[in-house]
Parts: sequence; structure tokens; C-alpha cells
Amino acid sequence: MVLKNLNYPLDFKFKITTLSSDFNITDNNGNYVAYVRQKMFKLKEDVIVFSDERRAEEMFRIQANQWIDFNASYAITEPGSGKKFGRMARRGMRSLWKSQYDIYDENDQTKYQINEDNAWIKVIDGIIGEIPVVGMFSGYFLNPSYTVKDSSGKEYFRLKKMPSLFGRRFQLDRLIDIDGEDESLVILSLLMMVLLERSRG
Repeated sequence: MVLKNLNYPLDFKFKITTLSSDFNITDNNGNYVAYVRQKMFKLKEDVIVFSDERRAEEMFRIQANQWIDFNASYAITEPGSGKKFGRMARRGMRSLWKSQYDIYDENDQTKYQINEDNAWIKVIDGIIGEIPVVGMFSGYFLNPSYTVKDSSGKEYFRLKKMPSLFGRRFQLDRLIDIDGEDESLVILSLLMMVLLERSRG
């Protein structure tokens, strides 16, 4: 199974009417690509990717291998068969300063890396975020971006946090063509990364 209707850029938009971290992924024409639902009150991350907000068709499941997310790995599987689609792993100690993640295929081979483009944005955002009133508006002008590269350094995608009061919107652009299954694997990894990074502020 692969994600469809991938007319870029894709918008990741979080819902503010739910307690859970639910968000829609839509294409440039406003068509649904996926609806992402993070299960609440779980010791280990458990995320379900549906085809749309009706939640009638479950497309993928993303689950952490441990309840402490420091250096955790997130397995991406297909529902029903439980077939492994790939996984994403955060780079532990190296991510304390600059967020970095590795993306692995179904054979556990490293295919791509996600790198935060400017670590200073996160540092400054953390400082300003502690200032009363002013910190509420940091989401309008402190917006990190992330680039997806392969092992040779070739850039495939760029994900940007868009100006918003509560960090509700992200936009994904594809820079060059990529295989369909790899494309889905990268998008699924990025949506999991967004949930992890957003939970850290």
C-alpha cells in the first residue's frame, strides 16, 4: 500500500478541537492524503494513519519499540497482515542539539536521514517561549525546517513549520522525484517526527 493523491506541497494541519494530537494531511488541491491519530494515554507511542477523517480505512500503524522515546525506534506496519513497511529511529545523544532521524526500509537498511536545518531556531524558541505573553507568539516567527537526504547527500524533501499561534501547520515539499514506496515511507516517517518534535515544543 502507498499513499495517494500526492500533489505537492502537502499540508499537515493539527486539529484544535481534540485532546489527542490528530492532524490531516491534504494535497495542494485540498484533497485528503491521510488522517493521523495518535492514541492517548499510551506508555509507548501508538499512531494510526487512516485514509481520511472518517477513519473507515486504516492504512498504516506506527508503534514505538519502547516507552522511553530517547533513542526509540518506530516501526511502520500495514494493518491486517502486519507486514513491516519500514521504521524510523531518532539518533539519541546527537539529537539533543540538532534533531536527526534515520529512515530504514523493510529490510532494516538505512535509506534516508531527516536533519533539522538550523538548530539555533529550537534554542531561541525555547528561550523566548519562557517569556510571558511574548512566548505565545514565537510560533509566528521561529519556524524550523527539516531536510530529507539519502546516504549520498542528495536532497529529496523539505518540511517546514508554518507561522501559526500553536504550531498547528507544517508544509512538505518534494524536491526531486522518488520511488512510490520510498515516498510513502518518508512521509510516514516525517509525520511521526512531527508528533515527536511537537511534543517537545
